[in-house]
Amino acid sequence: MTAAQKIQKLRDELNLHNYNYYVLDNASITDFEFDIKLKELETLEKEHPEFFDANSPTQRVGGAITKNFETVTHKNRMYSLDNSYSKDDLLDWEKRIQKNLGSTDIEYTCELKYDGASINLTYENGKFVKAVTRGDGFQGDNVTENIKTIRSIPLVIQKEFVSNFEMRGEIILPLDGFNKMNQERLANGEEAYRNPRNTASGSLKLQDSSEVAKRPLDCLLYQVVTEERKYKTHFQILENARNVGFKAPKTITLAKSIDEVFEFVNHWDIERHQLPYETDGVVIKVNNLQQQEELGYTSKAPRWAIAYKFKAEQVSTVLNEITYQVGRTGAITPVANLEPVQLAGTTVKRASLHNADQIEKLDIREKDTVFVEKGGEIIPKIIAVDFSKRPIDSLHTVYATNCPECDTPLVRTEGDAKHYCPNEFGCAPQITGKIQHFISRKAMDIDGLGGETVDLLRKEGLIENYADLYDLKVEQVIPLERMAEKSAKNMISGIKKSKEIPFEKVLFALGIRFVGETVAKKLAKHFKSIDNLMAATFEELINVDEIGERIAQSIVDFSTDLGNIQLINRLKSVGVQLKVSEESLQNQTNKLEGQIFVVSGVFHQMSRNELKKAIEDNGGKVSSSISKKTNFIVAGDNMGPSKLAKAQDLGISIITEQDFIDKIS
Repeated sequence: MTAAQKIQKLRDELNLHNYNYYVLDNASITDFEFDIKLKELETLEKEHPEFFDANSPTQRVGGAITKNFETVTHKNRMYSLDNSYSKDDLLDWEKRIQKNLGSTDIEYTCELKYDGASINLTYENGKFVKAVTRGDGFQGDNVTENIKTIRSIPLVIQKEFVSNFEMRGEIILPLDGFNKMNQERLANGEEAYRNPRNTASGSLKLQDSSEVAKRPLDCLLYQVVTEERKYKTHFQILENARNVGFKAPKTITLAKSIDEVFEFVNHWDIERHQLPYETDGVVIKVNNLQQQEELGYTSKAPRWAIAYKFKAEQVSTVLNEITYQVGRTGAITPVANLEPVQLAGTTVKRASLHNADQIEKLDIREKDTVFVEKGGEIIPKIIAVDFSKRPIDSLHTVYATNCPECDTPLVRTEGDAKHYCPNEFGCAPQITGKIQHFISRKAMDIDGLGGETVDLLRKEGLIENYADLYDLKVEQVIPLERMAEKSAKNMISGIKKSKEIPFEKVLFALGIRFVGETVAKKLAKHFKSIDNLMAATFEELINVDEIGERIAQSIVDFSTDLGNIQLINRLKSVGVQLKVSEESLQNQTNKLEGQIFVVSGVFHQMSRNELKKAIEDNGGKVSSSISKKTNFIVAGDNMGPSKLAKAQDLGISIITEQDFIDKIS
């Protein structure tokens, strides 16, 4: 047997033993025998470096040092999930998807919602290529070397499956492993870790992968993203993923009806405490992959999936003081400063009180004993007051009348829940907040510049607004605390590179009140430039699809403010993209302007997403459901019969994929 054959034989054997032990929980050899084979392979690989393989079992022990984790754009966005907290929420969700699909023939999968750190694993030709954290859903950090150390993740797919795919999963720390880690830390006189979720998440960003290898991390898979149409259902593709080496939990269940979904929820609401890892709810998905495609996504979440969150843990503690925070838009948020208390694995010291109405509604006062829970298991909130423990000398809460930062009198417009500080250009948290929003990932995405540095730059008098960033020079930045020459050069380079960011992201970065990411895209597409947008009247703005009076008035207010006009002119002068690029305009027409399309079925020349983009690029609008307003249905193979019947009843034109291509040619 040649050296190459010996190496491959050992790799195959060790991969199989890893799978048996870490996925099937059925060891086929002892740890000692495994280590002997691993050492034999390590020796052979050192003697024959020409046969190096990044996915060899020897690479799982770690050793690579990563000082800076590269930011990677996801090929397919990692969406969030909409949450539900009651059976009524689930029934409402079912009604929506039945309406969108025009069918009641829907099967579901029910999965436990694992409490860990989301990860995206990329495989090409059956080999593991990279691992990227969820990040903001659009971009994440490349943590490939650390993920390789998790032995339940296969590095090579040795059985028949899809060739190129992304596997989404949750990196978790099982409770037994977490407890053992804490026992060791306490024995060494170190502070115990607070909870498994944060410890798992923190492990992914350790710089030394050999340290990650020492932690008993696991990976539970929940979704396969691929363009190959080999499988018809979500359940089927996960079953096959399990068969080829992935750890897809066997708790995943098929439900033929919403009643069966409720049975699954009720069962695990009680039994979840017996699980070897933490879970905070159930995820319900439409099982049929074609129906998933038909339903598509909102701007934040898939329409075909929803999370049901188990009832949140509650504790009581004393509210010591109410303070007030100022956001980047000037919005004032009252904050409850609490006597520290343990809640869902973390120490809670503060909770949002939302607004004056909420304080009034619950009659919340300082020195009250209050009940606190984590909304969606993440953000602490006060849900009630224990009036039996209220002090005799308790005083009614009088809401702040002046800004806590700049002492400007607060304003509150009719119909608005929050109070605002109107001192937009003179209130420190607003100045810092606007710049921090401007540089954020979804906006200008400026590398080498973080929130703390922004605050430092402002305090040192180097910047007062986001336009000032473009006047910064390396020699001005170097003297700052914790700023080396290389860091300063990276920051200035990142600021300069942000001039290439497209107009729609720049528009979002400007921080116009109520203009979020999705609204910014719509406005950029419609008006094409900041000049056109700022010249638009209130009436012109509300005539834009999905732009309401509140957004329109906010844009008018922004556009007529002298300070904002000066900022925009400065951004223009330094070359920031304040209009849609010529390249983008070349691919856009008004051929389909005013026409509403529904895309349904399976297509061959274009993917469903490419079809939708083509509609929008040519001025049309894509709708997820058929109505009297629908002009055309682009029908592919296997279009749902109920959708077809509804279209025929309403007399809507049904065109083929080729008809559509001819239409825009």
